[in-house]
Amino acid sequence: MSVAPLRERVREAPAGPSDAGADLVVGLMSGTSLDGISAAVVGFDGGEGAAPPRCTLRAFVSRPYTAEQRRRLTAALSGVTPAEYCRLNFDLGEWLAGAADEAIARAGVSRSLVRAVASHGQTVWHEPGHSTWQFGESAVIAERTGLDVVSDFRVRDVAAGGQGAPLVPIADALLFAPDSGWRALQNLGGIGNVTLVPGRDVAAARAPSVRAFDTGPGVCVIDGVVRALAPDLVYDVDGRLAGAGTAVAEVVDELLAAPYFASPPPKSTGRELFDAAYVARLIDRCRAARPGARIEDVVATAVELTARSIGDAYRRFVSEPVREVLLSGGGARNPALVAAIGRALAGRTVVRTFDEVYFDGEAKEAVAFAFLGWLHLTGRPGNVPAATGAGGPRVLGKLTPAAARHSPVPA
Repeated sequence: MSVAPLRERVREAPAGPSDAGADLVVGLMSGTSLDGISAAVVGFDGGEGAAPPRCTLRAFVSRPYTAEQRRRLTAALSGVTPAEYCRLNFDLGEWLAGAADEAIARAGVSRSLVRAVASHGQTVWHEPGHSTWQFGESAVIAERTGLDVVSDFRVRDVAAGGQGAPLVPIADALLFAPDSGWRALQNLGGIGNVTLVPGRDVAAARAPSVRAFDTGPGVCVIDGVVRALAPDLVYDVDGRLAGAGTAVAEVVDELLAAPYFASPPPKSTGRELFDAAYVARLIDRCRAARPGARIEDVVATAVELTARSIGDAYRRFVSEPVREVLLSGGGARNPALVAAIGRALAGRTVVRTFDEVYFDGEAKEAVAFAFLGWLHLTGRPGNVPAATGAGGPRVLGKLTPAAARHSPVPA
């Protein structure tokens, strides 16, 4: 599937006559950072034959989790009762449906024009090479919104022998490719992941493979440290804590010696590795290595860990001549982290935020899952086997139809 330059395809705009033929899909994302739900209403059209698909961002909303919602989700990642898993699966479906409704209202479009909701759900556990589990009941979303729902995107890729992650490379390759050269799209959600995308000139000269892999922590360790040491904060606002601290370099060196960072792609990770126990160890090691270490120093250490893990991953595994790196996700709002990544990649490439080139970078993953939903609805593969290691291209997701859109079976 070929695409035109993104500035012609993705824009934030209200519905208009020129968009009348587009398929509207609501993309929903709840990431490993556990900060909230992102919802984007996106219009897609084209993509038949040689015609490139067009993509219009109609509206984007971000709904922060309440302290109680975040507590329940955090507890679910380390193990709760079967009763709580059962209830939380349905409750999250309600929260996701509410975000979808708000995004549709913000877009100002008729619900009858929305073709489906594409929900990533919340990853509870990810076992690379074996299994993966996301929940947020799709039937609840379908009942509350009255819309078809495409969900459970990762399982098919895992069943086909893949990592099930990262899944955004298909959107990165088809929607966010540069006009020339190579571009790295680095997501800084709870987990960091990168997609390496060739420009149209490179693709015309040869058939390069889009590659992607998880680099390690994004903001999950940083946020975990902040929440452990400053419980009144959800994250390091504007990177102020890290900016006022000095990283404990020997702790970063020690943590980067973990096998995950040296293992080659395809690879993926999540909170099964970078969990609360990992955060606690980082805090303890900082205090042991530097008696009297301040909160600011420990947060700065977590920031340096993320930045250096990205820099090391690029040096080890990125052979493409990358001209620029675009940072997106919640971590791109942290000036201390952005500066640290710039230092880690100094002399190698230009580092910019996704917002500088396209739209709000926090909407990117919701847009990507809307795109995966649209690919499912049009019967097209959504994975990139070179990125996940799957046995081949697969149509991703499962469809939960909205009752109102289907005739009852005759008695």
